[in-house]
Amino acid sequence: MRNPSLLLPLLFGLALTACPEAQAPKGPVPTRIELVETAPVETDLDHADIRDAKDVWPEMIARARTSLDIAQFYASEAEGPRLSESRLTPTIRAVCDAADRGVRVRFLADAKLAKQYAKTLDQLSSCKVTVRILDLDAWTKGILHAKYFVVDGRESFVGSQNFDWRSLAHVQEIGARVESTAIAAALTDIFDLDFALAGPGGAPSDMYLHKKSATNVPLAEGGTISLVASPPGLLPDEASSDLPRLVTLLDQAKTQISVQTLTYGTKLLHGKTPGAPFNVLDDALRRAAGRGVHVRLLVSHWALRNEDGRAALRALSAVPGVEVRVITIPESSTGEIPFARVAHAKTLVVDDRASWVGTSNWEGDYFLSSRNVALVVESPAFTASLARVFEDAWKAPITKPL
Repeated sequence: MRNPSLLLPLLFGLALTACPEAQAPKGPVPTRIELVETAPVETDLDHADIRDAKDVWPEMIARARTSLDIAQFYASEAEGPRLSESRLTPTIRAVCDAADRGVRVRFLADAKLAKQYAKTLDQLSSCKVTVRILDLDAWTKGILHAKYFVVDGRESFVGSQNFDWRSLAHVQEIGARVESTAIAAALTDIFDLDFALAGPGGAPSDMYLHKKSATNVPLAEGGTISLVASPPGLLPDEASSDLPRLVTLLDQAKTQISVQTLTYGTKLLHGKTPGAPFNVLDDALRRAAGRGVHVRLLVSHWALRNEDGRAALRALSAVPGVEVRVITIPESSTGEIPFARVAHAKTLVVDDRASWVGTSNWEGDYFLSSRNVALVVESPAFTASLARVFEDAWKAPITKPL
């Protein structure tokens, strides 16, 4: 039986639907996808024809009429002198405005950084947002690393951007805004599961019975879109597991693979078996190079911080047909900003035909033990835009060979 305390928000939501002015549009919507970026200020990585997350987020949230679900690794608003320049402030204001007009707003954050960034979570709680903290350690030894939100069960955002003022101004990020009831339903299914895990009742009895997957949903522009997620064993539908679909994309490549990720590794760093080998993606890239595919891997300078990352990149770059480059975002002219000025995007482009936009870095823990989500887009139009963003970063003066 479901928790009786959940009946109040349910009844409140039903009351809202009785008011015509509060209703979200009815019926299915044509499935569309829009590439969204964040380019660090004082760099040449911005694209005038690609909208910024700082503009897209508050706009999407302002459209909410019944529900808004946000899952993020953490939440961090600027403080002190930096607050006046924060690009996250309009989004926080939009979230609170949504709650004030009767939208059911739920915010889910990971336990690892909840105490460090408690102030912003407290700010959200104070404006009628239901905030829960998810600790996946007991379940998978992982973290909630996904970054996404769903508006009214119709519109979603998935991307590398954390709910952090730095991620909207001082970090290179890639995400996507998706209009799709199917994608929204699949994301909401994952959110509901995690929200229940973070609640007082723990795991719901029907946690493995939901099957709201979204695979090969037709796009209005042509092509398809699918939602995939991790970790296996904690998915409403195991057929939507991220890693197998990602390997399939790599194995289908015929001419070129272009990967961008914050970090790269071939050993598990955390999880249940630290130090164990993780060669699934590395082997797939090597197979591709072996059959004549040109493989390009773009990583951030943070990828060189640990020994496994350096060793894995050196070994892969020695494979014929594989190129590895490192992108370094220069420090801001306003001074050092901790945990910023880095390329944080996680993308894949295959043959200018298919693409992947996700929240996982290319290390085993993100796929095997942590909660992450991604979009697989088999559309030449969207993939061409993502390929252009990759090319500009790959050829930028701040990018150098390994």
